[in-house]
Amino acid sequence: MDVLEAIKTRRSIGRVLDKEVPEQLIEQILEAGTWAPTHHLTEPWRFFVMTGSGRKKLGDVLAAIAADKLENPESEEGKNVLEKERKKPFRAPVVIAVAVEPSELERVIVKEEYAAVNAAIQNMLLAAHALGLGAVWRTGKPCYDPRMKELFQLSPKGEVLGFIYIGYPDMKPPVKKRKPVDEVAVWIRNENHA
Repeated sequence: MDVLEAIKTRRSIGRVLDKEVPEQLIEQILEAGTWAPTHHLTEPWRFFVMTGSGRKKLGDVLAAIAADKLENPESEEGKNVLEKERKKPFRAPVVIAVAVEPSELERVIVKEEYAAVNAAIQNMLLAAHALGLGAVWRTGKPCYDPRMKELFQLSPKGEVLGFIYIGYPDMKPPVKKRKPVDEVAVWIRNENHA
């Protein structure tokens, strides 16, 4: 698949089949992530691939985070909410937690480390699409909870930036539109002279 076609046709695929994805394909997706641009060649990305029962700990942490917001976690409603959170990682056969571990080098700008990891995530989403897989990048407040750092044994400066859920698509990609380029781009060609 041509890269421009992949960019234009990739969609977030939130429903996938409960069908094993070969590790070889996941390795290709991970490698695509490692080819993202990275200032000072710091390669600040970290990937945690969860399959099978390896997804359970993530579900437990999501439930623990959700429990903090519940008035009564022991109520029937509370138990249902927590069970739903525990099941989230099982919506796809593969979940990749993507984290940033910023370099300690003084010349490195931390924002650029985050940008590099976000670029890695986009590479991974495009690779999954090109390989015929469906993927969705999920984020939200639980990503940034300190318990996520603990789960993935990140440094104090490390941070989970999202979860990529991957599997074989079980839905038609939604039709999307984007603003025309002329609405979001400004061309600065020549300096005007008075």
